[in-house]
Amino acid sequence: MRLIDTGDAVGHVLCHDLTQIIKGKTKDAVFRKGHVVSEEDIPVLLSIGKEHLYVWEKQEGMLHENEAAEILYGICRNEYMRPTDVKEGKIEIIAEADGLLKIDVERLRRINSLGDIMIATRHANFPVKKGDKLAGTRIIPLVIEEEKMREAVRLSGDRPLMEVRPFRKKRAGIVTTGSEVFHGRIKDAFGPVILEKLGEYDVEILGQKILDDNPLEITRAIEGFIESGADMVICTGGMSVDPDDTTPTAIRNTGAEIVSYGAPVLPGAMFLLAYHGGHVPILGLPGCVMYAKRTIFDLVLPRVMADDDMTLEDLAGLGHGGLCLSCKVCTFPNCGFGK
Repeated sequence: MRLIDTGDAVGHVLCHDLTQIIKGKTKDAVFRKGHVVSEEDIPVLLSIGKEHLYVWEKQEGMLHENEAAEILYGICRNEYMRPTDVKEGKIEIIAEADGLLKIDVERLRRINSLGDIMIATRHANFPVKKGDKLAGTRIIPLVIEEEKMREAVRLSGDRPLMEVRPFRKKRAGIVTTGSEVFHGRIKDAFGPVILEKLGEYDVEILGQKILDDNPLEITRAIEGFIESGADMVICTGGMSVDPDDTTPTAIRNTGAEIVSYGAPVLPGAMFLLAYHGGHVPILGLPGCVMYAKRTIFDLVLPRVMADDDMTLEDLAGLGHGGLCLSCKVCTFPNCGFGK
């Protein structure tokens, strides 16, 4: 920092906030740290009693925090996101579309491990809405070595750290199985739950078929929906290991590739994920989806809506944080479930 006369400050960068107090009206920073002083600012600075200022003195090989924040934003920047103005050396990143937030967590960790640098984000693989805050970037000191910022850029690689994958319009078919529902012994309680959850997205329902536990008929129903243009098929019921529960067999008989029958998530352990023809997801939902507030379905559905195909490794990773605590007041997704 260097102390200079305010009259000589044009073009210099302020090193700290400067507060203006107007009795009964305001007490706030009239100029923020990092502000570049202009000719028009001089009378205002003098009016708040600042005849001398501490300004940042440019040094070879060093970057100011505002410059560094711009570099960090560049590391993160991608489609469907925008930056806020630089404020106190910080840029926040805002979503420009509803979608699924994707983050390369390993690269994020490497960059944050450099020291004096921080990129703080939301959790990946969760839905965000247009206008949501996604991340904030800044350096810790007022200035930083240019070489360290070059290393951050190098570690970031040739693609952005973050991505918002917009949700797509989908067509869904629902296949509900169970002799007790098919014969009218009990009312279908699964369908309304599925419709409510799909209603949070842009989904056209092609129909719901209620069937007995006949694997041949279940297979035909799934294939029928796919032939009718379904982008996803949701199967409810018949997902346990009981002899009468034949839905997993029926899904397998469509020729779909089974990613996993079972997931390390509670509620949701008996979940099945498959892809038909390499791109149409078939979801076998366990009974817990019918009565539990949040389940495996809430973790997988946003990814399906964003065309983010899941692997066995993805499902296995849900085990860390995959225990829902069934809180009396549910705050999902602002909780630890699925994270």
